[in-house]
Amino acid sequence: MSDELSVVRGADGPPLLDLTIGRALEAAVGRWGEREAIVSVHQNVRLTYRQLRDRAEAVACGLLALGLKPGDRVGIWSPNNAEWAITQFATALAGMILVNINPAYRTAEAEYTLNKVGVKALVAAESFKTSRYLEMVEALAPEIAQSKPGALKAEGLPQLSAVIRIGGGPRAGWLDFEVLAKLGGAGEQAALAKLSTGLDCTDAINIQFTSGTTGLPKGATLSHRNVLNNGYFVGRAIGLREGDRLCIPVPLYHCFGMVMGNLACLVHGATMIYPAAGFEPLAVLETVATERCTGLYGVPTMFIAEMGHPDFARYDLATLRTGIMAGAPCPVEVMKAVMERMNMRDITIAYGMTETSPVSFQTSTDDPIARRVSTVGRIQPHLEAKVIDADGGTVPRGVAGELLVRGYSVMKGYWEDVERTAEAVDAEGWMHTGDLADIDAEGYCRIVGRVKDMVIRGGENIYPREVEEYLYRHPAIEDVQVFGVPDEKYGEELCAWIKLRSGHDVTEEDFRAFCRERIAHYKVPRYILFVDEFPMTATGKIQKFVMRKAMAERLANAQG
Repeated sequence: MSDELSVVRGADGPPLLDLTIGRALEAAVGRWGEREAIVSVHQNVRLTYRQLRDRAEAVACGLLALGLKPGDRVGIWSPNNAEWAITQFATALAGMILVNINPAYRTAEAEYTLNKVGVKALVAAESFKTSRYLEMVEALAPEIAQSKPGALKAEGLPQLSAVIRIGGGPRAGWLDFEVLAKLGGAGEQAALAKLSTGLDCTDAINIQFTSGTTGLPKGATLSHRNVLNNGYFVGRAIGLREGDRLCIPVPLYHCFGMVMGNLACLVHGATMIYPAAGFEPLAVLETVATERCTGLYGVPTMFIAEMGHPDFARYDLATLRTGIMAGAPCPVEVMKAVMERMNMRDITIAYGMTETSPVSFQTSTDDPIARRVSTVGRIQPHLEAKVIDADGGTVPRGVAGELLVRGYSVMKGYWEDVERTAEAVDAEGWMHTGDLADIDAEGYCRIVGRVKDMVIRGGENIYPREVEEYLYRHPAIEDVQVFGVPDEKYGEELCAWIKLRSGHDVTEEDFRAFCRERIAHYKVPRYILFVDEFPMTATGKIQKFVMRKAMAERLANAQG
């Protein structure tokens, strides 16, 4: 352990981009106008950068024709498709604030989101899986069917004036997305050109709602400067370059898709490729092979599903070079397998959160493999971080505590929520991440869990991530999640939910025997449950709080 404090600062160069997203799009057209910008495989849509700019301008003019103005909120409720990206760029061009609505939301959540930020226009897909978005919106605003498109007045959604549909047949009160793109005329084109000169890169451009595992979801508000620069530096870290083809199976409504995916491609001249509306492992394998993708994104569960697909060996993944595994703790053994079996020798680990646009730490393509599989890398340029203890003091290197981040990437705040913003971002501008981490002598950061996930068993602090990493070494384990459950004697006990590889028949006692003599007795899970899947968010993040609640109820019933 070093006496040096756990404070790190990123490089001062290259300089931050002083651009709006609209200006960055124009610059991309100037450099790579005829290069493919978007390939939406499941829609059979291909757009060059020039075509993307033209489509985005047309949609921006359509929004202006509906009476919207800079600063107005435009919601999008849809899985991955070309229209999602076009809407992202159109709103940026017009200075409107894009509100990302989770495709997994149901009516109550959608109602809260739309009203919380005052969405004026909503772009919605017809349906995805079991979600029928247009029907859900109509349940919240039954006045739609009797309204003129663009002139909605709904009691339940008082600020919503226009609803725009992606796909499906004609529907009373709804404006078709393709029709929206034709609404603007010379007047709107002139207005768009004029207003674009007055936009500033510090303007709010995006609202993303955090998961709301405690209390109602919060609307993290991000600027052009936040997200464009984060996309730029994330792309640099993975060696993204002109001509690269990036497979993006992660959701666009999340920063992983729209920032690390779309915006990284925009500023580096790469192609954004969407294999399917939602994550489908076979679609990813087929897309990488047929589109000759050079990069691939995903959370660990996605890579596990791809490599575990029975047809995995049929697909030629030789073009893959780089990518990112992020969004959840990345198991060491999974990372090694991706590098070897998927040819992703330059894959990196990235760490961040929506409130920091999102990435603050990332490994680099020339980091030693040991660093790339055991840490989340070093601090990104123009950012700084520190690790503090419960009293707010900065801890020495190698000591775990809460990770704080400061710099250009920190959000503008939670939408119209001064109190919760102040709880998250202190007076000195430090974002309190809620993650437990330690930083070593060379500045590499290791995430050891969530502050709220740390288990205290009989006075011993246990980091579930450490136990998970050990259990991943067992050949029968495909995936594992460790968490704490209430216990009368010790306060908390460890529980492990285990997903076995096919063909393995292993008992609870086999796993305990595997642990004994290798890890401290208090780290050996007392409770083990074999499961087929874990509760997850739409972005692939494991919901340990759901597992904790379910297990506590199970144990209470067993004892009762």
